[in-house]
Amino acid sequence: MDITARGLNRSTLARQLLLRREPLDAARGVRRVVALQAQQPASPYIALWNRLADFDPAGLDAAFADHAVVKATLMRLTLHAVHAEDHPAFREAMHPVVRASRLGRRFTDSGLTAGDADELVPQLLEFARRPRTTAECEAWLGERLGAPPKPGAWWGLRQYTPLLHAPTAPPWSFGHRPSYVAPCTGPLRTDAESSAASLRTLITRYLSGFGPASVADVAQFAMVARTRARAALAELAGEVERLEGPEGEELFDLPGAPRPDGAEPAPPRLMAMWDSVLLAYADRGRVLPSAYRRVVIRANGDVLPTLLVDGYVAGVWRPVAGGIEAAAFHPLPDEVWERLAVEARSLVAFLAAREPEAYRRYGHWWSRLPGATVRLLPGG
Repeated sequence: MDITARGLNRSTLARQLLLRREPLDAARGVRRVVALQAQQPASPYIALWNRLADFDPAGLDAAFADHAVVKATLMRLTLHAVHAEDHPAFREAMHPVVRASRLGRRFTDSGLTAGDADELVPQLLEFARRPRTTAECEAWLGERLGAPPKPGAWWGLRQYTPLLHAPTAPPWSFGHRPSYVAPCTGPLRTDAESSAASLRTLITRYLSGFGPASVADVAQFAMVARTRARAALAELAGEVERLEGPEGEELFDLPGAPRPDGAEPAPPRLMAMWDSVLLAYADRGRVLPSAYRRVVIRANGDVLPTLLVDGYVAGVWRPVAGGIEAAAFHPLPDEVWERLAVEARSLVAFLAAREPEAYRRYGHWWSRLPGATVRLLPGG
């Protein structure tokens, strides 16, 4: 069985609830799309606004407060919002990567060893049974070490320990100064067999939300070696099926998963910063044309909020006084601008009660954009 490039695009949009907004609550919405990038406080909310019918941000506030949805360092060692039921397996699958990357030289230069970290983790989890600020955690670590921790000690330990981010302050559930809390799901399994089993779980969940996908895509999403991704897919042979991609590449998917033929219309969307559909693949051309990749994904890792037109990135946007400023990288028909304007009015109303100019701190990128057609889409 084979699939076209446009079929891949529409498969992603269907699974990410971007062909039509679905009538789901926040927790079920997050579960359906598997994982939302959460580096920026407003982004999970804007991501769900794009995907859920009549989305009420208070529902996501409540899901975070109740730990039905949790925020933690997970795939690609970045912050994600995931359903609480997914968190243990996702974190266990990532354990070898987290250990190798966070207990290396930067951590050991502080005078601590990986063995020290293993001893400190259960103590830190006990300390974080209630939310703790960074200052409280660093003071706690200093007490354990008998001296203020050196640079790198807390950096490595806080990410190696499977801590969750605790909700802090409005306008969104999290501010830019994090607090931490232990998960309520009990200790994670860190042995090699458990990590391998959890990686298989992560892969099946990934395929449900982002498939079909290649070995390289799986490795990119989970930040694991391709050999490890390939071995896990081989072990899932009875649970996944193989397809041939548009360039003859081998793809994997779950049997019965939605795979539109590519003819379905895709409505315009104003996508959040760091939206997962731009980052979940090794081949980002599925949604992000290669010509625009360096404009949208900046050298420091910032991923700008994008215009999605006919399922593909066509420009970027930002909130400004009076509405949404949209910059299109290629000419767009008047009908598309009109539909983007409808989305803009809805988004302005959505942001008004919380942070009308969300992403303002990233405004410096707009002075560095290449030539584009810029329009103000009014909020009224």
